Amino acid sequence: MLVNLQVRDFAIVDRIEVEFEPGMTVLTGETGAGKSILVDALGLVLGERGGGKLVRSGAKRAEFSAEFDVSALPLAKAWLEEQSLDEDDQCLLRRVINADGRSRAFVNGNAVPVQQLKTLGEMLIDIHGQHFHQSLGHRSVQRDLLDHYGGLLGLREQTERAFMHWKTLLERLETLRNADADRASRVDLLTFQLHELESLDAGPGEYAELRSEAQRLANRGRLAEGVAAALEGLSESDAANVAGMLAAAKRLLQGLVEFDHELAAVAELLDSAGIQVAEASDSLRRYGDSIDMDPGRQDLVEQRLDSMQTIARKHRVEADGLPELRARLGAELDELTHAEERGRELEQEVRHAEDGYRELATELSRLRKAAAGKFESSVSEAMAGLGMPGGKFEIAVEPLAEGAERSGGLDEIEFLISANPGQPVMPLSRVASGGELSRMSLSIQVIASDGSTIPTMVFDEVDSGVGGGVAEMVGRRLAEVAGDRQVLCVTHLPQVASLADHHIRISKVTDGKATRTGAHVLDQEERVDELARMLGGVEITAKTREHAAEMLAGAPQKRA
Repeated sequence: MLVNLQVRDFAIVDRIEVEFEPGMTVLTGETGAGKSILVDALGLVLGERGGGKLVRSGAKRAEFSAEFDVSALPLAKAWLEEQSLDEDDQCLLRRVINADGRSRAFVNGNAVPVQQLKTLGEMLIDIHGQHFHQSLGHRSVQRDLLDHYGGLLGLREQTERAFMHWKTLLERLETLRNADADRASRVDLLTFQLHELESLDAGPGEYAELRSEAQRLANRGRLAEGVAAALEGLSESDAANVAGMLAAAKRLLQGLVEFDHELAAVAELLDSAGIQVAEASDSLRRYGDSIDMDPGRQDLVEQRLDSMQTIARKHRVEADGLPELRARLGAELDELTHAEERGRELEQEVRHAEDGYRELATELSRLRKAAAGKFESSVSEAMAGLGMPGGKFEIAVEPLAEGAERSGGLDEIEFLISANPGQPVMPLSRVASGGELSRMSLSIQVIASDGSTIPTMVFDEVDSGVGGGVAEMVGRRLAEVAGDRQVLCVTHLPQVASLADHHIRISKVTDGKATRTGAHVLDQEERVDELARMLGGVEITAKTREHAAEMLAGAPQKRA
């Protein structure tokens, strides 16, 4: 469950920290105080999209952190362990959004991609926004709710993967078939190009080696003169050379060693230097003998380089990439010459992939129809308790036309409703009454959550459009849901607020220069004052306070 939420420099929030308890908690306050801002903050810390405009004016960044107790959440704990992000039974999520729009996310102090934060967040909190009823008319939302209620999201994900695999193979097969008309000319071109490359037969690294040899051949005169001059100075000069001077110095020192043994080390160094000079001289002689003075060899190397560069320009590649080009064109030619055989293999793979998709989609359809029946009866029952007795809720699960298969299965899902007895059911999107739609929305959300393992539910003003006795039934239903999970509810209705286990008042204060939002956990007396405000508006009388106290006193019996 959610234990703590901290928000800093977000919208009109300067700094706010809220502690949460099990059961049902309501958040109330004047319109515009910032109640829904806390819900938005929860969404952001759980990975929802957010940009720099969310940062409070004048601040560099907005910061959000939420602490959860995951001791009773095996799925979340297993995910954290798998990602090496686990830390006992506590889980701390943190999100930072900079004024320039950049965002960072952390789980238990470890930096993670925002998508990972979102994946974990979906295991911890289920947020139902205040505008949910507006999107409830979309069939994609209706399908998601049915699959969520029936525990079919995993099977649907498998079906989506199978669909994408099938379509990918089908596209490859179509590409292969469409290439038939151009295949002959392409094969001819590749055959010619490969013959040219095979005749050239450029080897790996050959171009670099030829360039190096061409440079040596072009400067062979200077190389020969330089080597001869170096040899002359090292060992071949009759007048003076390095080898002779080292030998003379070594002999001189050896004659002095008997007078001072410290000179023996210097004599050894001279001996070693003489050996190295001799080795250098031998190496230079061999190098001088290897210098090719044949101008014909230079012509051959330059011609070979020119041939490689010419073919490389034709194919718009670097000359040292010719061996790789030859291999690539050879592979393409091989595939084209065996296209018919590959086509037959692809056709078989496509049929197998389609069969796999249809098998999964058929099973998904069967389970959807079974879940729809249970969903219908549960929502119809909930409607009666929310002021729509005799109302009827149905889910049409209709097969798609042949050839209209979708990644989400073979069904078209549509919610149908009759709010009053005797009226025919009609698509939910055509329901005119805002109050009826709000109550329907709440019924569907609560029932859909029954099959969920998510421990915390957030309802952001989903009770808008209702009042009186129906408002009390809404509060009772939310309190019922809070019997086995944590429920947070933003509400304007005193009937709902009075049935909560805990009450937090959100308030907005201003000093004329800046506006800030604060949160305060109310005690029993303060709850009476807040309920009186919600009941009585601007002027709170003793009678209003008496009514508020009466509502709170009767709440335990109503929840029971």
